[in-house]
Formats: sequence, structure tokens, C-alpha cells
Amino acid sequence: MTHTFEKVADFTFGLQPDHLQTSTRQAAARMLLDTLGIVIGSKEMEAGRIARETAVALYSTGDPALSARLPLDGRRVSLAGAAYATATQTDNLDGHDGYNPTKGHIGVVVIPALLALAETLPDFSGPEALTAVTIGYEIAGRAGISLHDTVNDYHTSGAWNALGVVAMAARLRKMSADQLRQAMGIAEYHGPRSQMMREIANPTMLHDGSGWGAMVGLSSAILAEKGFTGAPAITIEEERVSRHWDDLGQFWQMEHQYVKPYPVCRWAHAAIDAARALVLEHSFTHRDIERVQINTFHESACLFQDMPDNTSKAQYSLPFAVATMFAYGRIGVEHITGKGLSDPLIASILERITTAEADRHNARFPQSRFADVIVTLHDGRVLVSGDVHARGGPEAPMSDQEVSTKFMEFASPVVGEKRAGLIHDAALGLVNPDSNFSDLSRLLYDIQ
Repeated sequence: MTHTFEKVADFTFGLQPDHLQTSTRQAAARMLLDTLGIVIGSKEMEAGRIARETAVALYSTGDPALSARLPLDGRRVSLAGAAYATATQTDNLDGHDGYNPTKGHIGVVVIPALLALAETLPDFSGPEALTAVTIGYEIAGRAGISLHDTVNDYHTSGAWNALGVVAMAARLRKMSADQLRQAMGIAEYHGPRSQMMREIANPTMLHDGSGWGAMVGLSSAILAEKGFTGAPAITIEEERVSRHWDDLGQFWQMEHQYVKPYPVCRWAHAAIDAARALVLEHSFTHRDIERVQINTFHESACLFQDMPDNTSKAQYSLPFAVATMFAYGRIGVEHITGKGLSDPLIASILERITTAEADRHNARFPQSRFADVIVTLHDGRVLVSGDVHARGGPEAPMSDQEVSTKFMEFASPVVGEKRAGLIHDAALGLVNPDSNFSDLSRLLYDIQ
């Protein structure tokens, strides 16, 4: 057993709620709330429906002790099936949090895993729930950085966030250190090392592979509980990645996640925010625009350029997202689904937008997400945004009120404003020492 794994095991099993600073606990509650908004908001989307039906068809369980209800649905499937369906559903709305150094997403598996695991355990405290969430984020984030540092291909989040799921399961199910090690090895070996840029070039419901990351993580934990073995996880135990684990328990990645203001690929957000800032500063409308030039980093410039004909393409399209911001001043579920995909107004604006790659923006990726937008108006004015960083992260944070407003915007149409308000308060209330996780979870299943 390597020193790095021992450190990971000590952190997983030894971290106590009162070890966390107030700011870390609050960040965990904030990310929980934000992710729940996307879990709820994505319920009626086609990808979520398919994932739930597939979980019922293929991933049911013969062991009631390892079954879990599907959130907002109520049907019981296996522990892993519930996490798979909920993570896939969430991934396909693409409004969940992320972490710049990992070039990917953690909460999309951590929150579905927490919901599923809670279905198999006696009730636990709110602070313990937030501690488990924090463990998931800290382990997954470092596994992601380690993977990106040691392989050439850009792999999806499911390739590494499964390890955070394993850590949460080991903590909450009181597994042994050896079982944790075996489960980490199983999860890393079977994790979906799918190539992210393939999905960018051909947008589909695959998204960031996180549904399979959640399923692999929980499946691996149960396999290890039953005695299955796995080779040590190299993203933890290989010597060349050990430096990425040195600050575990000292630097809290939990506090450095970004919140997405818009349910589209994060790579488009800097340009969206640049366009938004220009409109707010100069008070023009889409009718005034003659042409728009977007300068961004390579990965962002690779996003889909045409008018999308499905939700996945809409979420991975840079000009479509910017055109939507110019047209409506916001981007909601209605813009990336249904009639929003054939909106003639957005199509007319998109025709006036061109995209180019800029070296200075490339140099700052992935630690930062910068873009700039130049708008030429019919009256001859040229409006220049300057370099703008995507909102929502430590570089340009959203306020707590903005995060709450986002949650209500996504959750209220599905569960109603009153129910959404109760979920909102219960999620943030988990920081209270006398809270229980059931204060929140009881609100997430029966929505009648």
C-alpha cells in the first residue's frame, strides 16, 4: 500500500464534519443545491427519460438492500442504476458545476451517488452528507488532474469522477481501507475513458460520460465489498502523480468549483458573458447588429458552428449560445429544446456570427476560460468587449442570490415554486448541526 493511497484512505475515513471550515461546508451545500436544480430541471428531457427507462429495464435489483428510488420518479432500481440514470439525466442538461483544472465535472456524479447511497443506509446528519460530498469532490478532482497529466487523449469526466463516487461509498457504507483500495482499482480500470473531443465534434447524448462514471463507481464499491479485487489505481498510486495529492486536506478544491449560469458547454460561457456585458453596457438589441466576431480558445472554437437540430448540438454550439443571449438575454431549457431548436430569430443572428481561435486565450486554457467579442452595429459603431472570463468560478463568482435564483428557475417549472423553495431551504440547511439528510431527500421523490 503506497503512501499516497494511505493518505487518501485516512482522508476518506478520518475527515469529520467539524474538520471542515465554514466556507467549505457552505461551498458543499451550494454545489449540492446547484446540482439539484439541474437534476430537477432535466427531468422532462429526452435523455433523462431514456436513461430512467433503461435503468428500469436493465439495472433493476434482486437485493432490496441495494435498491434505490429514481429521484422525481419513484421507481426502484439498483443502487448503481439509480446513480447512472440520475447522472446521465443531469449531464444532458449541461448546467452543472465544474472545475477548471480537471477540464470537467464532479457534482454530476457526486450528488446522484449521494442520493442513491442514502436510499441504502440509515438516515445520517446533514453535516455528514456535506462531508461525504466534499470527499467526493476532493478525490475526484485530484484523480482528474492526475489523468490529464499522464495521458495524451482528453478523456471525459466519467473516466475519473468514478473514483470520487467510490470514496463516498466507502465512507458512507463503512468499508475497510483495503476494500476502498480494491474499489478504486476496479473503478479506474473500468471507467469510461471516452475521448471528449469526439463528442465535441459529433454532439450526442453521450455528453461527458458521467452516467457511466457514476455507475462504475458504485458498482465497483459493491464488487469490492463482496471480495472482488482490482489493480491499484494509477491516478492515485503511480509515483509521477503523487504531487497532485500532496495538498489533500489542505487545499479545498470544494471551494473552487464554478457554477454555470447557462445550460450549455462551459467553453461557450466566456463568449456568452462577453456578449451579455456589451448589451448591458451599450443597450443595443439584436436588431442593431450587423456582424459579430468571437475570439476564443481552440477547444471552444471547435464547438458546433451551425444551427443545431437537437439538444446536444445546441449545448455544444458556440454561435448558437451567443445568438440566444443576444436574442433573449438569457439561455433556458426552452431555448435548447423543442421549438427553440428551430427559432428563426436565433438562426438570423447566428448567420452574422464568426468564430476564430486566439493564441492568448489558448495560453490560459484550461486554468482559465477567456474569450472576447467584437460587435459591429448597423450605425457603424464597433463595440469591443476586451478579454472576458466566464462567470461562475473564483475568477468571476456568482453571488449566493444568483445561485439561488438559478436553482429556482430550473426547479420551479418541474416541481412548483413552493416545493422548489422547500428543497432550496433544506439543501442549504444541511450545514446546521441538527439537520438530517432526510430533511432534503424526502422532498425529492414524491412530487405530486
